Amino acid sequence: MTPLGVIALSISKTTKEVENGRPDEVTLGQYLFDCLKSEEIHEVFGVPGDYNFTLLDTLEKYEGIQFINGRNELNAGYAADAYARLKGMGALITTFGVGEMSACNVIAGAYSESVPLIHIVGSPKSKEQKEKKLLHHTLMDGDYDVFRKVYGNITGYTAILTPENAELEIPAAIRIAKEKKKPVYLSVAIDLVMKPILRHNIQSSDEKITKETSLRAAIAHAKEMFETARSAVVLVDMLAVRYGLQDAVMRLAEEMNVPVASMMQGKGGFDESHPNYIGTYGGPFGSERVCDIVEGADCVIIAGHVKSDVNLVKYTAKLNPLKTVDIQPEFVRVGAAEYVNIMAEDMLFALRKIGYLQPEAPVCNRFPYDVASGEPEQPIAAATYYPRIQQMLKEKDIVIAETGTISYGMSQVRLPKGAKYIAQGGWQSIGYGVPAAFGACLADKNRRVLLFTGEGSLQLTVQEISSMLDYECKPIIFILNNQGYTIEKYLNVKSENQKYNQIPDWKYTQLEEVFGGDAFTAKVRTNLELDDAIKRAESESKGKLSIIEMIVQDSMDAPEYLKRMWDYLVEQEQHQN
Repeated sequence: MTPLGVIALSISKTTKEVENGRPDEVTLGQYLFDCLKSEEIHEVFGVPGDYNFTLLDTLEKYEGIQFINGRNELNAGYAADAYARLKGMGALITTFGVGEMSACNVIAGAYSESVPLIHIVGSPKSKEQKEKKLLHHTLMDGDYDVFRKVYGNITGYTAILTPENAELEIPAAIRIAKEKKKPVYLSVAIDLVMKPILRHNIQSSDEKITKETSLRAAIAHAKEMFETARSAVVLVDMLAVRYGLQDAVMRLAEEMNVPVASMMQGKGGFDESHPNYIGTYGGPFGSERVCDIVEGADCVIIAGHVKSDVNLVKYTAKLNPLKTVDIQPEFVRVGAAEYVNIMAEDMLFALRKIGYLQPEAPVCNRFPYDVASGEPEQPIAAATYYPRIQQMLKEKDIVIAETGTISYGMSQVRLPKGAKYIAQGGWQSIGYGVPAAFGACLADKNRRVLLFTGEGSLQLTVQEISSMLDYECKPIIFILNNQGYTIEKYLNVKSENQKYNQIPDWKYTQLEEVFGGDAFTAKVRTNLELDDAIKRAESESKGKLSIIEMIVQDSMDAPEYLKRMWDYLVEQEQHQN
């Protein structure tokens, strides 16, 4: 466990108020849910298990938070992940051993993607743990700390809760999740959940602030860089989204009059209807116009950059670090120099005051999918369905793109104003999309949710369509049926027609029957059929879930981005041989 410092907490008074000048006893479970509710968490996802029954019993009686029962821990966790991306934080309850191990992929993904999740694990009775009894759901070795140790590598904080430490550990974990944008792990024995907690004298902690001398030095360096710059560009990346820097980035771009592009993992981090927005930067695989503007700029400001192979486009990206101002959440790099203890928002504000104004900002008058193409009776293909998808999107939609072929095409789709984009750009675990769409539906019940997934990914976590129907969610689900794992076929250039990339052919438009619900379904093969299905879905989605299966003739059909990546990988393979 991480050593505790001085911590802060604001608790909503959902438990009994003061009687005779003294507060009534608050149980560990009540206190835990008080803390979650104070963070505006009103839904907690999970799966029941015999070691978390007291947690769930407490939650059933608790006002203001609903338990959302997933079909399995993986799905429940993905739903909580998407919920956290929309609400700022999410929570997941699993049982000891089998449940928490099923959720490991979720928590590792949240760590990779910088998503604050509170993972709560119900464990065996404290006395049985101390006696090292060999209980079910364990490794049969008496070690009850082994799973927490596993989670120590994929979370920002772990703690074993007791009535004595709950008022210290729970706020500490939540604070770290918020500050570091990482998942945290809290385990509590089943017999301790209903025990009253020990109260502590908690003092407020000091918020992190910018060191002024460091900021002045960074700004002086940046100003010197801009004095000789004839052109500049702003790139927005994943951490700018996680740390809520979108408005600060927009104000900077407007005052400097510079173009803005998103990185692949930062998709949706800038208003894509804004006149300064030029598209998603994808190096030589993406838009040539965007690539020319970004790589040709004399100075590049990157907010919240993650230097992954995805963002750096298989490391083909040409971003000169000596011409870059790299703004991280708590430090800044200007050229080769690093300046610590600078909060990102303060740096973005200070840059607005250096006096740089680009006379004429390059504009992007046309985006890859602005114009619909294809004759009505022609078979659908990436070149024809992505423009139709872009055309159907509306302001404030929640758009979820599954990992795989479809995510590369969706990265180039221009989003309308206020739209929220959710994708696992870095972790890229297939199957994320369906449960993520479920979590998004519950996080914001007043916004339209659209899921774009491949049939291969869908088969991993399809059970959560049952949860959507059970909770009366009404997303529009597009299933791209391209006869197998097309993305894997593109990534493996060493062989062709691999049997392991084939998958069974399901009757996707009959899923609502399997799960006992009512849905609008359509199976489309032509552009006209897709147009008609979209119109029907837009009407039907007000009252029911919609499923549109898009069947393409060519199993290797893909967006241009992926085709260019294929060419690059083939060339690299030839050079190696």
